[in-house]
Amino acid sequence: MDFPRILVLGATGRLGLILRHHWPDNTALWQARPGRKPAEAEARSWVTLDPLADPGALARAAAGRDVILCLAGVTDAAAARGADMDENIRLALAAVRAGAAAGASVLLCSSAAIYGNSGSDTGVLRETDPAAPLSDYGRTKLAMEHQAADLGADLGVPVTSLRIGNIAGADAILGGWKPGFLLDRFADGHTPRRSYTGIATLARVLGDLARAPALPPLLNVAAPGALDMGALLDAAGLAWSPRPAPQTAIARVELSTKLLETVTGFSETDSHAATMVAQWRQSQT
Repeated sequence: MDFPRILVLGATGRLGLILRHHWPDNTALWQARPGRKPAEAEARSWVTLDPLADPGALARAAAGRDVILCLAGVTDAAAARGADMDENIRLALAAVRAGAAAGASVLLCSSAAIYGNSGSDTGVLRETDPAAPLSDYGRTKLAMEHQAADLGADLGVPVTSLRIGNIAGADAILGGWKPGFLLDRFADGHTPRRSYTGIATLARVLGDLARAPALPPLLNVAAPGALDMGALLDAAGLAWSPRPAPQTAIARVELSTKLLETVTGFSETDSHAATMVAQWRQSQT
């Protein structure tokens, strides 16, 4: 199946780099802010604009597009450097308005951080479970989901917020590993367990979601199951030392993928630490 016509906002970030590495050339129109277009830009179709400062340029870039994928946003690290976390909300709303002008659906990158330490009867977090974010980032992403959904309903724009789990290699574990790395270990012997996705697997899944004729308003995005962070480092051959987990540490954040699996499929090995490490290594070549 061919890719739809996609506008990717925030294409110069980590997730944009993943998609550019794995999606075919000429798959999408990639957006960069002025002065941020990468050196390899000539191999793909790019548009340079500030989505918040120039909504007219954003509307023109969205014209003729079927899907707007909004990767743009502010992370905790950027906020620590002075960025405004509420920009996540403003960027999402700008994407929805551009979707209304273009007649396009909108995919927003949310986060598993919106769940915080909430749980369910099964220990697996479903899209219908209460959200209880513990961080400013999680609270902002939850506000983004609500406001974008409301605006989408007002403007007749299909909006789906993708609650993305950890990405192996673009995380604080593989991606942030340094000699002397310490990792929380709980009384049961486990290190933190999280829903993870390999880099190539995530690119394939996002392509499948962009092609889907209809999506629910909220969608967890991860490979099925949960991985011990220690097992991921072990599979990569990266040394680490355990430390007692503090009482505030969250032992397990596992996303239900049942709804996601109605749109895309997974092989058993997609959930293996070795597969995710291999995809990470391949992305570095």
